[in-house]
Amino acid sequence: MAAENHSMVTEFILRGLTNRPELQLPLFLLFLGIYMVTMVGNLGMITLIGLNTHLHTPMYFFLSNLSLVDLCYSSVITPKMLINFVSQRNLISYGGCMSQLYFFLVLVIAECYMLTVMAYDRYVAICHPLLYNIIMSPALCSLLVAFVYAIGLIGSTIETGLMLKLHYCEDLISHYFCDILPLMKLSCSSTYDVEMAVFFLAGFDIVVTSLTVLISYAFILSSILRISSTEGRSKAFGTCSSHFAAVGLFYGSTAFMYLKPSTASSLAQENVASVFYTTVIPMLNPLIYSLRNKEVKVALDKTLRRKLF
Repeated sequence: MAAENHSMVTEFILRGLTNRPELQLPLFLLFLGIYMVTMVGNLGMITLIGLNTHLHTPMYFFLSNLSLVDLCYSSVITPKMLINFVSQRNLISYGGCMSQLYFFLVLVIAECYMLTVMAYDRYVAICHPLLYNIIMSPALCSLLVAFVYAIGLIGSTIETGLMLKLHYCEDLISHYFCDILPLMKLSCSSTYDVEMAVFFLAGFDIVVTSLTVLISYAFILSSILRISSTEGRSKAFGTCSSHFAAVGLFYGSTAFMYLKPSTASSLAQENVASVFYTTVIPMLNPLIYSLRNKEVKVALDKTLRRKLF
């Protein structure tokens, strides 16, 4: 359906990260570097897992899908941001804005649930090691990943569909990408349906995923503390420390963004939090799993030796 049927606005202006011209080039170079590291890191992780058969386990199957989500997640936001740094006017079409919003929501929901699935995988590995291969069968792993992508698509379709019904009378988005809250501020029609949908869907996602992660790690910690040998406890902690770090970064940044008093936030603070959430975390995840994981480092070393010698 044409944009004109929904809105008086045919394109939006993105305020961006800064209005200071002297910062445009340094920020462009900074985020270009971050994006390149993100691409190389996540593509490298996917390739490494695919080339090494000893990494064809449920844990690394989920990790390769997390890398895919991060790769796409960063690509939805960063390229447009880089273009805006070198453009005279930061314009985005109505269709382009809604497309960016749609894929952003798909991927952020998928990231949330993928980390949750990985927490469940670590729970089974630590708490039920003898049954691990039976419980985490290839069929169940594929079903869990399909569920992650499906719930991302469903949630995003509902929320973006409601955003498409709004009429927009202003065109200046006080952000560097198209997100729900900045867009709702531009609407001259009722946003009640969108607000209720976001409240219930986001609330459901946050409660379900955070409780699952917390419960999984409570059982994991309890099982680790019952291990008698220091070496056994160290190995168990090492098995899930990378994922725990990734979960901490993801939920820590989202808590900083959303669990703060409205009077305590400013545009600059919100932009910094959003940058970390949308740009830095997709770069850090592959680094966390490669630098803190002996199996990945060994696989990388073997792969480089095969290719170079």
